[in-house]
Amino acid sequence: MANSKSLESSPFSFTPYVEKKGEAFMNPTQQEHFRGILNNWKDDLMQEVDRTVDHMRDDASNYPDPNDRASQESEFSLELRTRDRERKLLKKINESLAMLDSDDYGYCDTCGVDISIRRLEARPTAILCIDCKTLDEKREKQIGG
Repeated sequence: MANSKSLESSPFSFTPYVEKKGEAFMNPTQQEHFRGILNNWKDDLMQEVDRTVDHMRDDASNYPDPNDRASQESEFSLELRTRDRERKLLKKINESLAMLDSDDYGYCDTCGVDISIRRLEARPTAILCIDCKTLDEKREKQIGG
């Protein structure tokens, strides 16, 4: 198998895929490599959600001092914002896994070309090739500022 189990909690701790000369893009071996990356990332995020719930349940105190209470509320608010971003990321990971199941993973949504293996390893939920993403960012920059 081309993907080794993560030794750290980062989804990006894996053995990079070594492409073989003449192999087809998104062949079963490559699909398995990315499925492993995405599933490891998903598992790590789900463990973070569990840790947050436990932390908030265990550390929820009604401090008499308003400053202590405000600090705790601020900490909880930050954790909840982080979990919300991770919830959105989990949705993208699930969409990527569904794309793997339907053989649509790894192809640019805009132009249809192969998204490079290295780009997918850097951003496993990528749906645009680097050229289309660059154009998208330029358009966004022009519109936004």
